[in-house]
Amino acid sequence: MQPKIALVGRPNVGKSALFNRICQKRISIVDEQEGITRDRLYATAEIFGRPFTLIDTGGIDISSQLPFNEEIKKQAYMAIEEADVIILVVDGQAGPNPLDDEVSKILLKSKKPLVVAVNKIDRMGDDYKMHAFHSLAIKDMIGVSAIQGFQVAELLEKAISFIPPQEELPVPAPEVEGVIKVAIVGRPNVGKSTLLNHLLHEERSIVSPIAGTTRDAIDVTLEHQGQKYLLIDTAGIRRKKAEKEVVDKFAAIRTDDAIERADVCILVLDAFEGFTTQEKRIASEIEEKGKSCVLVFNKWDLLKNFRMEHALRGVKEEIPFLNHCPTLFVSALNDRNLGQIFPKVKEVFVERHKRITTGQLNKFIEACLQKYHPPLIIGKRLRIYYMTQVELNPPKFVLFVNNPTLMTEPYKKYLINQFRESYGYSGCPLTLELRGKNAIGETPLL
Repeated sequence: MQPKIALVGRPNVGKSALFNRICQKRISIVDEQEGITRDRLYATAEIFGRPFTLIDTGGIDISSQLPFNEEIKKQAYMAIEEADVIILVVDGQAGPNPLDDEVSKILLKSKKPLVVAVNKIDRMGDDYKMHAFHSLAIKDMIGVSAIQGFQVAELLEKAISFIPPQEELPVPAPEVEGVIKVAIVGRPNVGKSTLLNHLLHEERSIVSPIAGTTRDAIDVTLEHQGQKYLLIDTAGIRRKKAEKEVVDKFAAIRTDDAIERADVCILVLDAFEGFTTQEKRIASEIEEKGKSCVLVFNKWDLLKNFRMEHALRGVKEEIPFLNHCPTLFVSALNDRNLGQIFPKVKEVFVERHKRITTGQLNKFIEACLQKYHPPLIIGKRLRIYYMTQVELNPPKFVLFVNNPTLMTEPYKKYLINQFRESYGYSGCPLTLELRGKNAIGETPLL
């Protein structure tokens, strides 16, 4: 169950405006007239990846004779009772009011965690207006502006800090369902069609030593050990200068389309010729489009006295992503090591559907910070509040930080390398997005 945070206070201090700002929607009616909000309003919001339920309440006025005042007070008391944390909203421009004292006494009796939001503090220089509210006897106090979004993230960070994160159950390994779409890509004449034919154990593609024989993307469905695969054989990608024929240009377009349609790409290289500019471009496109990759060095039988480590060295230096992709050394012509291709394809397909719980991710971040602190940048240090997975297939993670510009490239690489060591994601590109705390509360209201 999501934690609940209630906004409470006397009438006309900006509770509904703050409610709308946090939810980034106009849910509560905002007006200068007192008593506009009568019933409790609920909305789901989040701070640093942690969802919570926000409750807006009507203004509490002990002695008011306005219509429905008793009903409004009753609704507010019910919100206080069910909330895990209470934010007392006061008006920083008007200063303390006797009603603020009355409401604070009610809240202190509840024994719930309390935070005072001194509203209408539009900039850091106005924070002196907060001092007068220390008479409310509530320790935690933050100046905010519901209209401008000033320090709303800090307010929510303080409020949510009173609620310990819920233990999450481990996410089971994903089940592979349906067809795994596999594109066999590479430059011309590296043996893609020969590889496809040997995988199918039949002649389904035209095989020729002439570069560019395959000009259309050919889709072939087969089943291997109970799993269905859609194999997409493609025309090789030539250098731009060599694309003299319109047909070759269309072939390159079809190859790009095949990568787009695939879940997993088998990048075929000629072991004898090594990693060329064309392969670099293809590998970059695979990573940019978020596709998983299995690297296959074909024609390995033609090489004598050459170590696999040497063949891989140039590849890893050019495209760091390929460091994390399974690599096979095969001979499509001699049927060498081809039996390992389907297991590797299925492995990387499962990896791209893997989900890590938020609890696990935050323990991981905590360990990384303890091992190696972010560097100081002009006297400021990166703070990482939270990490959560927002997408899979391909996986995308969000880091909630104090200021994204404080994330240096070496530290980001450090986090990604540590993440790979902990969770793998073999053959799968990772997206790590940074969100600053100022992203909360600064989106224009609808």
